[in-house]
Amino acid sequence: MSETRRAVSGARRLVVKVGSSALTTAGDGLDVRRLDALVDAIAARISAGSQIVLVSSGAIGAGLAPLSLAKRPRDLASQQAAASVGQLALAHAYGESFGRYSLTVGQVLLTSDDVVRRAHYRNAQRTFSRLLALGAVPVVNENDTVATEEIKFGDNDRLAALVAHLVAADALVLLSDVDGLYDGDPRSGATRRIDEVTGEADVDGITVGMSSSGLGTGGMVSKLAAARTAAAAGIPVLLAGATQAADALGEAEVGTAFAAADSRLSARRFWLGYATDARGRLHLDDGAVTAVLSRRRSLLAAGITGVDGDFDAGDVVDLVDPAQRVVARGVVAFDAVELPELIGRSSHDLPAEQRREVVHADDLVPFGR
Repeated sequence: MSETRRAVSGARRLVVKVGSSALTTAGDGLDVRRLDALVDAIAARISAGSQIVLVSSGAIGAGLAPLSLAKRPRDLASQQAAASVGQLALAHAYGESFGRYSLTVGQVLLTSDDVVRRAHYRNAQRTFSRLLALGAVPVVNENDTVATEEIKFGDNDRLAALVAHLVAADALVLLSDVDGLYDGDPRSGATRRIDEVTGEADVDGITVGMSSSGLGTGGMVSKLAAARTAAAAGIPVLLAGATQAADALGEAEVGTAFAAADSRLSARRFWLGYATDARGRLHLDDGAVTAVLSRRRSLLAAGITGVDGDFDAGDVVDLVDPAQRVVARGVVAFDAVELPELIGRSSHDLPAEQRREVVHADDLVPFGR
């Protein structure tokens, strides 16, 4: 067994994410038999001494049948209506199922505001910490009943990666309708499952697609992105099929394992790099890219070649190299309207009140190249 799989199988605190297609069907809504099988696996892991936070999709899917909707609606209002019905059904089903093991469930509904805003982020941390300390199983979902297009996470895979860091999880398990990451579309029959991902080179050139169930918003694209996010933050990841939940939460010898980075990001640097959204872009020359990535230096005005966006000092911006790749993210010290007259100029040529870093090294997270 690889070191990554040992880390997952031995994790004391786990975040487990399950997708809509694993719990619901378009025609019949929530499949209680599938949900019970998932809960059986989680309860066994809890009995073995682990704490588990469950990130569960399925609220919209669970609300389709009661509302006589044949398929997932496209418009936001109908999705929110389905979620308002489905969240009750889903929470009740989890409560009943975990109750078979005398386990208490706590529902946690989040929007991206709860992760992007630092005060909300800390409040969510405290809530999770207390629920786990009291022996409850937090069941997390995006709050689809109030989320708008502007504040949605976009999929629960990303939400699971953010929650994994927020609760200081030892590992993340993503349960899907596919039993791992393949080097192409597994439906074609001419593909190979990748057992271990130890770095970006292992996934270069891989083509992944959307889920074919029509129930979820993610697919392998979002799962791969979530696995990369968590692994980069120092959290090992296992991607497996939902039907393999017992094995995934047991010996972890199924699916695809993603090795964690050597060090875990602090809460602030993780928030800065992955949980918040950028309000603009700063374009860097090659020298500035090298200084930011290789030497971990602050970004100075001299290394900036262009500015995009409407942002204020204190907002988060992306740093972009000459090839238009985002290489870092940081908190900018100037308003967007101030920067055009400063870019490309040495600090010695600037007025005294403007001789400061555009993005300080302490407020900057490099992504690598």
